[in-house]
Amino acid sequence: MKPLFFAFPGNEDLLLKLVAQQPAERGIADFRQFPDGETYVRIDSELKNRQVVIVCTLHQPDTKFLLLHFFSKIAREMGCAKITLISPYLGYMRQDKIFKVGEGLTSTYFAHLVSSCVDELITIDPHLHRIASLNKIYTIPCRAMQAAVHIARWITQHVPNPLLIGPDSESEQWVSDVAIKAKAPFVVLQKIRTGDKEVRVSVPNVQAYAGVTPVLVDDIISTGKSMMETILHLKKINLSAPVCVGIHAVFAPGAYQELLATGASRVVTCNTIPHESNQIDISDLLQVNGKQI
Repeated sequence: MKPLFFAFPGNEDLLLKLVAQQPAERGIADFRQFPDGETYVRIDSELKNRQVVIVCTLHQPDTKFLLLHFFSKIAREMGCAKITLISPYLGYMRQDKIFKVGEGLTSTYFAHLVSSCVDELITIDPHLHRIASLNKIYTIPCRAMQAAVHIARWITQHVPNPLLIGPDSESEQWVSDVAIKAKAPFVVLQKIRTGDKEVRVSVPNVQAYAGVTPVLVDDIISTGKSMMETILHLKKINLSAPVCVGIHAVFAPGAYQELLATGASRVVTCNTIPHESNQIDISDLLQVNGKQI
């Protein structure tokens, strides 16, 4: 039987792309809030011996996990055979180290919670820094797909004479991968973070690249402070207005507008999180049962 795909609220556009690209059925469920804010879930599709595929990107995960937990419990009580979670953005991956006494490894805690709900996880470019792979913290099979080819293709098609700029040393491996695929040069910034929202950057000698279009590339755009600091530096050395490209459009309140106001010529992201900046479609990277969809 075909797997049943369910879109959690806000993920309907991605679900339509996925269902159109493979033999699949769209499941029917009712999600809403009671007047007191509690969550109501009702599954209207027959699930007996069926594979259930949940489409839910996990930005702002605190508001979504309870819905995931309730839905998975109901699905198992209805006799589903397997639950696959397609979560293009995976939250809590950056909290991977205890910096101060009394903190916790919330990336691991969250991984255990998600692993208790579903049988398989599929995501796009999780923020792997101190964690070698998702399977180090998740207890279920995980597949992490990469958006580098899609980003490189977009840059090649839309940006003349690009110079890719990575935000910090952590980004070098995957920014260099995008640059190789786009057949473009790249440089990496030195970033000093002085707080949750305060970042200073040092830009290498980009003056050596005359006539380039700077392309600031990062996996997650949240506050946008690193990119804004870089834009201001590029203005001082008279480089053209940069294009800002991110995989995941997390965007703190006002960050997208501030990034444009600072001088970005455009801000482009993948559709891992629904946002007006989405220009790069990664739906074909998401796989179910080993098939490209």
